Amino acid sequence: MSGWLGVVSAEHVRRGVALSIAQIGHGGRVGVARMQAGDTLIYYSPVERLGEKTRLQQFTALGTVADDEIWQADDGEFTPFRRRVNYIQATPVGLAEVRTRLHLTAQPNWGYQLRLGIVPLEERDVAVLRAAMTA
Repeated sequence: MSGWLGVVSAEHVRRGVALSIAQIGHGGRVGVARMQAGDTLIYYSPVERLGEKTRLQQFTALGTVADDEIWQADDGEFTPFRRRVNYIQATPVGLAEVRTRLHLTAQPNWGYQLRLGIVPLEERDVAVLRAAMTA
């Protein structure tokens, strides 16, 4: 089983949690196709709302990929690819609170990788974030 960091605005994360779904990379298939049933998904929200400039920089949700099914939703003109996620009760945690304990953020230009929308997480980082978000 693997850990994944999805990079999504906090507003979109809340909607995904409410619907028990994951949607990565503006609804593209590639991001959700990388995950497998049983994998851990943790969301990082650089901003509250897509397009905003004010930084939020929080880890905002935590869950487990429920199964291997990927489907394409029909939201009118928007047809994103999604998959089911079993989210747990988690408290958002600011990047500043955990940054020094994460391998993910060890490199000076660590944020560059977030542009991909989904980043693999080491088990150690999953454990650090799980502990912080469920404390």
